[in-house]
Amino acid sequence: MNFRAEINVMPHKELLDPQGKAVASGLHKMNYTGVQDVRVGKHITITLSAASKEEATKQVEEACKKLLANAIMEGYTFELSEV
Repeated sequence: MNFRAEINVMPHKELLDPQGKAVASGLHKMNYTGVQDVRVGKHITITLSAASKEEATKQVEEACKKLLANAIMEGYTFELSEV
């Protein structure tokens, strides 16, 4: 079976996000005055083959923990769908 994982990796809310602050500042300078906060992360799409949805979930979890997200600074969420 083939699956697609849509993964979002974001900095922890407790940590300063310099990229987010820079984007927020730029938006304010462009007169987007309603913007209160910006957080910048990354979006990763992975297509994979696995015997079951449970196995695909396990593979994506491991990839996130071992490579895609730095657990000290970032958290992640993902959605898995069959393709």
